[in-house]
Amino acid sequence: MKKPEPVQVIKQRRDAALAALAAEVPYIRFLGVEIERRGDELTTILPYSEHLVGNPILQALHGGAVGAFLEIAAQIELAWSIYWPQMEAGATGLKTIPKTIDFTVDYLRAGLPRDAYARAVVNRSGRRYASVHVEAWQDNRQRLFAQATGHFLMPAQNE
Repeated sequence: MKKPEPVQVIKQRRDAALAALAAEVPYIRFLGVEIERRGDELTTILPYSEHLVGNPILQALHGGAVGAFLEIAAQIELAWSIYWPQMEAGATGLKTIPKTIDFTVDYLRAGLPRDAYARAVVNRSGRRYASVHVEAWQDNRQRLFAQATGHFLMPAQNE
């Protein structure tokens, strides 16, 4: 009988897989986005930085940065939902990140000069396309400042 892997080895493998997945999206580094994993649940974090301010008078986050942050959260959640079961089954190497077909952002209020958080939910994931919803907040999870819905082209099965 095979001895189970130590918990630290499993955690390191999962964290390395998530880091490799995040490395596939170059904009993550530019925005300074971080991804926190608890089991199979991901929270995407946009740490506040001066270069993210779009309106210096209001000190509001730039709408493009917020939109990119939400799209990153959706793409990473979708990719993670695809690769998590494969990785847990012992597959190595990550596949292609799903490509965006369309992405609609609802700006509910100004993003304040502080850290932002987002969680995405995959509403539908088929062979050809997927639909993902994302919600973003800052201080209070119940008080969203932006949300988005996106459709993504799924990677081919042989990729």
